[in-house]
Amino acid sequence: MDATSIEKIEKHLKRTFGNPLIVVKARPKQKDSAEVEVAGEFIGVVFQDEDEDGSFMFEMAILAEDLD
Repeated sequence: MDATSIEKIEKHLKRTFGNPLIVVKARPKQKDSAEVEVAGEFIGVVFQDEDEDGSFMFEMAILAEDLD
Protein backbone atom coordinates (compact mmCIF):
# COMPACT_ATOMS: atom_id res chain seq x y z
CA MET A 1 0.00 0.00 0.00
CA ASP A 2 1.51 3.32 -0.99
CA ALA A 3 2.07 6.32 1.28
CA THR A 4 -0.70 8.36 -0.39
CA SER A 5 -3.30 5.65 0.27
CA ILE A 6 -2.12 5.24 3.86
CA GLU A 7 -2.42 8.99 4.47
CA LYS A 8 -5.94 9.13 2.99
CA ILE A 9 -7.07 6.14 5.07
CA GLU A 10 -5.57 7.57 8.26
CA LYS A 11 -7.34 10.92 7.73
CA HIS A 12 -10.61 9.12 7.03
CA LEU A 13 -10.38 6.94 10.16
CA LYS A 14 -9.46 9.93 12.38
CA ARG A 15 -12.42 11.91 11.03
CA THR A 16 -14.88 8.99 11.12
CA PHE A 17 -14.03 7.87 14.66
CA GLY A 18 -13.20 11.34 16.00
CA ASN A 19 -9.87 10.12 17.32
CA PRO A 20 -6.63 11.94 16.48
CA LEU A 21 -4.56 9.11 18.02
CA ILE A 22 -5.27 6.72 15.12
CA VAL A 23 -2.16 5.86 13.09
CA VAL A 24 -1.97 3.74 9.94
CA LYS A 25 1.41 2.10 9.31
CA ALA A 26 2.78 0.24 6.30
CA ARG A 27 3.53 -3.45 6.76
CA PRO A 28 7.06 -4.23 5.52
CA LYS A 29 6.31 -7.76 4.33
CA GLN A 30 2.76 -7.16 3.07
CA LYS A 31 2.24 -4.64 0.27
CA ASP A 32 -1.56 -4.94 0.06
CA SER A 33 -2.35 -3.91 3.63
CA ALA A 34 -1.48 -1.62 6.54
CA GLU A 35 -1.77 -1.84 10.32
CA VAL A 36 -4.06 0.44 12.33
CA GLU A 37 -3.09 1.54 15.84
CA VAL A 38 -4.71 3.73 18.48
CA ALA A 39 -2.30 5.34 20.92
CA GLY A 40 0.35 2.77 19.95
CA GLU A 41 -1.92 -0.27 20.41
CA PHE A 42 -2.64 -2.47 17.38
CA ILE A 43 -6.37 -2.64 16.66
CA GLY A 44 -6.69 -3.96 13.11
CA VAL A 45 -5.64 -4.13 9.49
CA VAL A 46 -6.73 -2.24 6.39
CA PHE A 47 -6.66 -4.22 3.11
CA GLN A 48 -6.97 -3.09 -0.47
CA ASP A 49 -10.34 -4.24 -1.82
CA GLU A 50 -9.65 -6.73 -4.62
CA ASP A 51 -13.09 -6.17 -6.17
CA GLU A 52 -13.16 -2.36 -6.29
CA ASP A 53 -10.05 -0.41 -7.23
CA GLY A 54 -9.32 2.46 -4.84
CA SER A 55 -11.45 1.00 -2.04
CA PHE A 56 -10.30 -0.58 1.20
CA MET A 57 -11.63 -2.88 3.93
CA PHE A 58 -10.91 -2.45 7.65
CA GLU A 59 -10.75 -5.64 9.75
CA MET A 60 -10.76 -5.51 13.54
CA ALA A 61 -10.98 -8.49 15.88
CA ILE A 62 -12.59 -8.06 19.30
CA LEU A 63 -11.27 -10.66 21.74
CA ALA A 64 -13.20 -11.90 24.76
CA GLU A 65 -10.41 -10.62 27.03
CA ASP A 66 -10.91 -7.12 25.61
CA LEU A 67 -14.54 -7.07 26.73
CA ASP A 68 -13.80 -7.33 30.45
